[in-house]
Amino acid sequence: MNAPLHREIPGGLDAVAALAHTTAKWDGDIVKQLTDYVAIPAKSPGFDKDWAEHGYIETVMRNAAAWVEAQKVEGLTLEVVRLPGRTPVLFFEIAATKPASSQTVLMYGHLDKQPEFTGWRNDLGPWTPKYEDGKLYGRGSADDGYAVYASIAAVQALKAQNVPHPRIVGLVETCEESGSYDLLPYVDALRGRLGDVSLVICLDSGAGNYDQLWLTTSLRGMASGTLKVEILTEGIHSGDASGLVPSSFRIMRQVLDRLEDSKTGRLLPASFHCEVPADRIAQGKATAAILGDEVYKRFPWAHYDCGGSTTFALPTTTDPLDALLNRTWKPTLSVTGAEGFPSLQDAGNVLRPYTAFKLSLRLPPLVDAAQAVQELKALLEDNAPYQAKVTFESNGGATGWNAPSTAPWFERALDAASQAHFGAPCGYIGQGGTIPLMSMLSTGFPKAQMMVCGVLGPKSNAHGPNEFLHVPYAKKLTAAVAEVIAQLP
Repeated sequence: MNAPLHREIPGGLDAVAALAHTTAKWDGDIVKQLTDYVAIPAKSPGFDKDWAEHGYIETVMRNAAAWVEAQKVEGLTLEVVRLPGRTPVLFFEIAATKPASSQTVLMYGHLDKQPEFTGWRNDLGPWTPKYEDGKLYGRGSADDGYAVYASIAAVQALKAQNVPHPRIVGLVETCEESGSYDLLPYVDALRGRLGDVSLVICLDSGAGNYDQLWLTTSLRGMASGTLKVEILTEGIHSGDASGLVPSSFRIMRQVLDRLEDSKTGRLLPASFHCEVPADRIAQGKATAAILGDEVYKRFPWAHYDCGGSTTFALPTTTDPLDALLNRTWKPTLSVTGAEGFPSLQDAGNVLRPYTAFKLSLRLPPLVDAAQAVQELKALLEDNAPYQAKVTFESNGGATGWNAPSTAPWFERALDAASQAHFGAPCGYIGQGGTIPLMSMLSTGFPKAQMMVCGVLGPKSNAHGPNEFLHVPYAKKLTAAVAEVIAQLP
């Protein structure tokens, strides 16, 4: 990677000194903190209904709070905020050092994690951290346990050079991977303490590559839940019943055909689609030119030998622009779990009584999730084939997000920070994931600029096996955050 340029960026921050400071902090402390964090199975409450009794979320919250306090950042106060029956939130506040500044920077992250998943490399595991070739492997390392540590390190880089900064607050939740259903009550409870937010820094997103700073311009929404088809009260010998009793799996296929064209993957309800804004298409073209076929080649495609050559499974499209838009602005259905099936080893000749699928429906940024959930439930449940019992139990929904127009100062700051540390301009990219907080904050603070970025670059594989944090990139991202804060007018 390119070395940072030794110059001051407008705002008074020396780029080389800032990176040296953040690098020392990561090497001397943060990597160790995150190694300990990875080892704790702090699964989000949606995947661990006994989270309170297990105490893992409490442990990672206490560890993060204790570390922040131990940094002795001048002007910093913190509190672990607890509402009855809800996961805790870490709230910190750092007094402004910039004279006459009434603005506030809000820094966001989360500490809860996705479940284990299968397919980890033999020497790796979700709760067995390993640091190898600049990558910290383990669940939650990149998504996004590092955020609170990087946020404080960025502030420390500012203070090390005595660069004035506005008031800074931090909000670190523990329910994000479950859809942030606990977060809105905390935002309401803390609204008076958040202040006049001019800049939001969210370190829970992705990067197109590890060669430049990337700003996330949009996030998809999500509607999820469990679709269950019941045709019998118990399993029956398939030789006796098949042909007369319809298969619950076949009924499931019919029901899903109402939602999705299985040949193309296109979602059929028109209301689940939206028009892609012209500026996002223009940015997509620029990003497609940067990334090329890496947009789709970065995924671990299945492959096999065919006549002496290797044949790889294919994506839905090999056009880089279409690929970017498909994963950020098109609705897509995924089946992420199943129930009612015995293992292959235990599967006898039995017609199963029911089939249940866990559905994850990604929605375009401009589609209202609550409305989509209602339509989805009616579409799947009404007029069931063979009068089977078909139920859709929703896990709720989260509306996506389209970033506000980029202010001139913000665009200059992002580009200057990216050039300083990577020798390349800032890239702009939509992300296919969901961060419910962003829609909430855009509604509550419509004039705020949104620095949504992160370390989830190629092959980092959040939610899947072999998740890793690209530490060299994280160091530069931390310094870049400090420089953008320094340039807030």
